[in-house]
Amino acid sequence: MTDQKKKKEKQTTHFGFTEIPLAEKTLKVRTVFDSVSSNYDLMNDMMSFGVHRLWKSSLIDQLNPKAGMDIIDVAGGTGDIAKKIIKRCDDKVRVTICDINANMLQTCRNKFIDSGQISGPNIPTLVCGNAEDLPFADASVDAYTIAFGLRNITEIDLALKEAHRVLKPGGHFLCLEFSQVASPIISELYDKYSFLVLPKLGEVIANDRESYVYLVESIRKFPKQEELVSMLHKAKFSRINFRNLSGGIVAIHSAWRI
Repeated sequence: MTDQKKKKEKQTTHFGFTEIPLAEKTLKVRTVFDSVSSNYDLMNDMMSFGVHRLWKSSLIDQLNPKAGMDIIDVAGGTGDIAKKIIKRCDDKVRVTICDINANMLQTCRNKFIDSGQISGPNIPTLVCGNAEDLPFADASVDAYTIAFGLRNITEIDLALKEAHRVLKPGGHFLCLEFSQVASPIISELYDKYSFLVLPKLGEVIANDRESYVYLVESIRKFPKQEELVSMLHKAKFSRINFRNLSGGIVAIHSAWRI
């Protein structure tokens, strides 16, 4: 065993508010999404009162996809972002959903089948893969999107480096993620709603309180807006900026590979 591997085995990270060995997080996160996959879309609507759809549309507006682009949507889950991109470009764009969780990808596949879409240019390619080690060639895609997935990745720095690697020069990185609420008053109300209401919704609707406790806690452990900007600089991105939505409940970070 190499010294580097031994060192890594001793490292810890957070799983919500709990400190765990670094090597265990990926499996624990996978278990969470195995549990929530069948109710994922319903819970998103319930938890955000449908506002997550507007946030995702804002992401697509900022991406401004064009016909002929190759786009990967990492941690793309049940396919909301991919579907919006394809619809925006009238099926003239190539979208690949890359997600580490096979159950989420199966839920995505079932959604497209249930809507009568089985094959053709309006169907994204589904790839089971890890954001920390993407199964794509260097400089192979025009854009990289990730929505509500970055905070669940074990080593975010590695994922950002991988995003930079697979983007073509001039490629666009966009991340939509829960972030730091700007207003103290809104922050207090948001905390009460998050910690008291969301786990209860998970318990009643998805029969899984603990997964939604983790999801709430993971938001609080995610880097603040300016911290993520610094991480993107470290990953060699350029022209980095962020835009708060809903008072900072979520933020869209934009960066470019130059």
